[in-house]
Amino acid sequence: MATPVLICDDSSFARKQMQRAIPDGWEVDITFAENGLRALEIIREGKVEVMFLDLNMPVMDGYETMQAIKEEELPIMVIVVSGDVQPEARARMLSLGALDFIRKPTENAKLVQVLSQFGLYSGEASAAKRTKEVVPAASDSISDKLDAYREMANVAMGQAGESLAKLLGEFIDLPIPNVNLITNTELHMAIADIQTNESVSAVSQGFISAGINGEALVIFNDSNFGNMVKLLKYTDGDSDASYELEALMDVSNILIGACLRALSAQLHSVFSHNHPIILGRHCDLDEVLQTTSHREEDMLAIEIAYSIKSQDINFDLLLLFPKKSIGLMFDKLVTNN
Repeated sequence: MATPVLICDDSSFARKQMQRAIPDGWEVDITFAENGLRALEIIREGKVEVMFLDLNMPVMDGYETMQAIKEEELPIMVIVVSGDVQPEARARMLSLGALDFIRKPTENAKLVQVLSQFGLYSGEASAAKRTKEVVPAASDSISDKLDAYREMANVAMGQAGESLAKLLGEFIDLPIPNVNLITNTELHMAIADIQTNESVSAVSQGFISAGINGEALVIFNDSNFGNMVKLLKYTDGDSDASYELEALMDVSNILIGACLRALSAQLHSVFSHNHPIILGRHCDLDEVLQTTSHREEDMLAIEIAYSIKSQDINFDLLLLFPKKSIGLMFDKLVTNN
């Protein structure tokens, strides 16, 4: 008899990735939900026994979904599948009743290990048949491409957040990445939209592999630097201002480096990168924007707004890819996932 399974994720690309990882020998009847609210409706109808649950979703996220499941004592076995792999995220979900926590993108071997641990499946690990039958993206339409890029960014965002959380000893709040095809003029508008402070500091770093190149841009609110320096424990009696440049470069290097490693793994491409460039310190946003005029008119822009709520710290990471790189990225994501 088939096990009724629910895959809850706002990304169609991610749902299919999860479906492709399920071993061929496990007979399942799969249902999908795009957010926690819809998942709860399905669970309350008694239609599923096992759910694979994402964390970062619109409408109702994974934390809210697990809280509702716990409060209502709903009969469902939950395995979290998320790009946010911070220790605190894992601990919070396990405390709410989740069985285990799997890192995105889902590895077949890890999934089978978890299924076996909880008595859900003990057969062969191979998912070759399911991988062949389930296509990661239904088409190469703009909407499918943006969905694939958003999931790619979600994984990269989570790994960067994990690295930063370990360094700072704080939980990093992760958003749903904002992914759009835009012009350079629209990029200026987007940056102005996410950064409203009078004074900002920014770092840029270019990266390239065979056929794919891009630029990472990190923008900090200057009002956050005092708290950031304290978290990094740089102070030794001197003023925080003397450590701001060091904090700016260290956090930028961690964010960009972790993101590029995650992108390399997903795209099966090795990125080399330039030395980081300081675009401006304690300057008006317009001064930073003046450096963007050389960029190509059309590009893929991925915006990730990180925050550390407990310390009132906010900073943004923009990943920018020229139009010529976009098609190859999509082909690699579909082929390799």
